[in-house]
Amino acid sequence: MGEITGGRFDVGAELRHNGVVKSALEQAGTRERVLSLLLELGPSTAASLGQRLGLTVAGVRRHLDALVADGSVTTREPRRRAVTRGRPARFYALTEAGHAAGPSGYDELALSALRFMSPGQLEEFAQAKGEELIQRYAHVMTATDRPAALAAAMSEDGYAASVSEQGVGLQLCQQHCPVQHVAAEFPQLCDAETAAIGRLLDVHVQRLATIAHGDGVCTTHIPAHIPVRPENRKKASA
Repeated sequence: MGEITGGRFDVGAELRHNGVVKSALEQAGTRERVLSLLLELGPSTAASLGQRLGLTVAGVRRHLDALVADGSVTTREPRRRAVTRGRPARFYALTEAGHAAGPSGYDELALSALRFMSPGQLEEFAQAKGEELIQRYAHVMTATDRPAALAAAMSEDGYAASVSEQGVGLQLCQQHCPVQHVAAEFPQLCDAETAAIGRLLDVHVQRLATIAHGDGVCTTHIPAHIPVRPENRKKASA
């Protein structure tokens, strides 16, 4: 029986004494951490997730199998298979339902509203959203490393963004898309966001992949040479 405190049943004490309930709560908490990591990192192997979580590969795989079963996570083959012995590592990624559990800026009401717009109105709306993006992040574009500053600012807004060197340029990766459900039907929003990123960085960028179109991450290619703004020239050459 649970403890009686002041004539009342102590639910907290009962839960603490119930090993089954405690174990279930711990497992749920670990699975939330797995989902958060996949949102932050994008498609990942069980080994890399286990290392970040402090779990064995077998331990994290049990949680991943449960998330695959409930539709939050899916498995995929690596894009480039290395020539190695044995079975290639399996990657785990969030499904549409898994992404939907993250922060979202639009709902079904917004989607329904956009369907009532004419093509011209929709284009104006997308351009307006792009202008809002520029205004929102313009203040961080005084940094010397503008791509990194932009990624940090976008991460604060829930995009889980990062920048990495790839070949002859950089890649801006967004692990979460707040408008993925809307953009899947109205790609004008993706186009406007891409144009806004290019204007913020003063360079022509190219969108390589989008979550809205079924990719695991939104990826934007940034050319290697990014013009240094006048106010940063002295700072950059110091």
